[in-house]
Amino acid sequence: MAALPAKMRQVVFDGAGGPDVVRLTEADTPAPGPGKVLVEVAAFGVNRPDCIQRQGLYPPPPGETNVPGLEVAGRIVALGGGVTGLSVGDDVCALVGSGGYAEYALAEASLCLPKPKALGQIEAAGVPETYFTVFDNVFTRGRLVAGETFLVHGGSSGIGSTAIQLAKRFGATVIATAGSPEKCAFCRTLGADHAINYRTQDFVPEVLAITGKRGVDVILDMVGGPYIPRNISILALDGRLVQIAFLQGPMVEKLNWTPVMVKRLTLTGSTLRPRTLAQKAAVAAQLREKVWPLLDSGAVKPLVHATFPMEQTRAAHELMESSAHLGKIIVTTGK
Repeated sequence: MAALPAKMRQVVFDGAGGPDVVRLTEADTPAPGPGKVLVEVAAFGVNRPDCIQRQGLYPPPPGETNVPGLEVAGRIVALGGGVTGLSVGDDVCALVGSGGYAEYALAEASLCLPKPKALGQIEAAGVPETYFTVFDNVFTRGRLVAGETFLVHGGSSGIGSTAIQLAKRFGATVIATAGSPEKCAFCRTLGADHAINYRTQDFVPEVLAITGKRGVDVILDMVGGPYIPRNISILALDGRLVQIAFLQGPMVEKLNWTPVMVKRLTLTGSTLRPRTLAQKAAVAAQLREKVWPLLDSGAVKPLVHATFPMEQTRAAHELMESSAHLGKIIVTTGK
């Protein structure tokens, strides 16, 4: 194998702000320490947390680089000490704590998974962040099982499109909300049994009508704010609300807790990035066992809305913030 270049291109944020602070720069190519590998990045995913980091509101965990990027796909080009089960030349996709917006990225060996057989590198770059997040929150924390009814808000997003596919594949009835007829149709093509246009329909009575007033068993919500009491009102007995973001804020002025007691509800949520390596590795192991066969066969897959070269990462952020996308936004490095 040819020697690695001493320098690489990477994308950084020149201060906190809008997409105009996105910059392409040059840096030293990193070397993997114990337990880590160096991935020559073919493509990386752009995610909502990247935009929040760019705004100065979501700093990387201690010890992580300030270079953004939470998921990559590419080829392993170097191994750190103590790494087993992986080899130079392996095609992988990986969840990273930071640093994915680069031609070479460090990844924990335990968070590298083989590139799914049915996917190319661009699609594989859209797997880690959304599949780790959805599987852990919907199936582990939300305890969704076959025969239950599942509601996901923002069904046309990267998270939403993943949640629809996995929930349907694991035997749930799926309801999605989305912001246009086109987005609702997109949700149905992924397997949603019902899609509600939240701009023209109130999802509360719509969900109650769909479920015969029973309500839903699990809700995955990224909106927060005024959605919180409305979500609680449509949970069935023993229902679970799983909160993973607050696009409309984390605060609620008034919240009646009586339904939580009367219906024995569970309100939970999580963030992925700050969790320990052991916790993330446990999710990776579950994905390899329960989800990777579906990805290998093509039964589920990331839906890529658009790809951009590294030089146009700013445009990728502008698209993410417009919410006009259906599925994932991916940036390619040319590697």
